[in-house]
Amino acid sequence: MRSGNPALNENIFLDVGRGTVVGNDAMTLNGTVNKTGILLLLVIVGAAFTWSRYTGPESVGAVIPLTLVGAIGGLIMALVTIFKKTWSPVTAPLYAGLEGLFLGGISAFFEARHPGIVMQAVVLTFGTLGALLLAYRSGLIRATENFKLGVVAATGGIMLLYLVNIGMRLFGMDGIGFIHEASWLGIAFSGFVVVIAALNLVLDFDFIESGVEHGAPKYMEWYGAFGLVVTLVWLYLEILRLLSKLQSRD
Repeated sequence: MRSGNPALNENIFLDVGRGTVVGNDAMTLNGTVNKTGILLLLVIVGAAFTWSRYTGPESVGAVIPLTLVGAIGGLIMALVTIFKKTWSPVTAPLYAGLEGLFLGGISAFFEARHPGIVMQAVVLTFGTLGALLLAYRSGLIRATENFKLGVVAATGGIMLLYLVNIGMRLFGMDGIGFIHEASWLGIAFSGFVVVIAALNLVLDFDFIESGVEHGAPKYMEWYGAFGLVVTLVWLYLEILRLLSKLQSRD
């Protein structure tokens, strides 16, 4: 089994599921759904807190401190959660709140440039989540081994490209232009990334279901919810980027 999501990589649920976890101590689908809802609520609360500092393009500077706190704190909590899964009942909610601070700031930056873009991105993100969940539960999309291999390979390629771009910029170079440019190549690239980010949701659904089937311990409900939120955050950011490029060409 594979997932393009680093939080839900190969054999995680199988490893923690080995044992005699049964009854109320075992991971359940409903429990994971409920905890995903809690994490999303915390993301929204954190984002709303930062967003409340934004009153217009002239106030973008006011959200920078909270955005930096959210970005750094969220990254730290994500790494702790990945390497200390048993801590996820505590670290996953902390990650969600901090990531919300970050998303609120990033959303303000995009809103200042393109009014109305944030609501469009939110609707598209949750619409994509709902559509893919329905397709997965109905059997229209199946996480076959070839499907997983393709999505994981594409996700890895995207992440490598992003890392190369960051490295180039750190060394004073221009970076890979089409990642940020509103050219048709840049728009096509962003569209491709949005599709891959969305397909990672299917892999996340599959891994959470595998955790339930293999009797993973209860704390893995928090960990599974955390992994799903990580993908949703990535999807939202990529949709924002795509919409920004499209609106820049108007």
